Amino acid sequence: MIRVLLVDDQPLIRSGFRALLDLEDDIEVVAEAADGSEGLELAAEHVPDVALVDIRMPVVDGIETTRRIAADPALAGVHVVILTNYGLDEYVFDALRAGAAGFLVKDVMPEDFLHAVRVAARGDALLAPSITRKLINRYVAQPLPTGVGTGLEELTSREREAVVLVAHGLSNDEIAGRLVISPLTAKTHINRAMTKLRARDRAQLVVFAYESGLVARRSS
Repeated sequence: MIRVLLVDDQPLIRSGFRALLDLEDDIEVVAEAADGSEGLELAAEHVPDVALVDIRMPVVDGIETTRRIAADPALAGVHVVILTNYGLDEYVFDALRAGAAGFLVKDVMPEDFLHAVRVAARGDALLAPSITRKLINRYVAQPLPTGVGTGLEELTSREREAVVLVAHGLSNDEIAGRLVISPLTAKTHINRAMTKLRARDRAQLVVFAYESGLVARRSS
């Protein structure tokens, strides 16, 4: 059973998502919150598998909510998915750097929404590859932040290859095919890379790949 926390200041949005999730046999909505402060309290109480968090809320916004969840060892298993009306904007990048597993635009199709929740719960991909590629296309145009360390020396050559392919939006099965290894081995390489780089999930792995220079950034 995938346990979900909904955090959004719009009751209609929450009720719509809840109605959709409640129809699924393998998903349970454990709590709802109207702002980030309440969301943090409920996350600590219920420790959900997935927290669907609106990016712009009163009291505590989605970015700070994500940052606090990511910083709490007791909530290490909580995968935050950011909800936004605005698509790929600077808030989304800030949220990914803060530790979000991915993001969804609120007008997403129901089947894509449910798929994203299940994928986020597995920690198996940065949502859909198409979303990953849109993220990459926008992200690579951003300036590199100062003081970014690489940490590349901790990765094996195979782990580096896997990280590069993650950064290009490939799924585990696609990475396995590209490297001629099993999907389980591909997942192992990715998980080890995340552990060494202290990345919570594949979203942060993508950010790391570009910020460290492991993947070449296209010029503007």
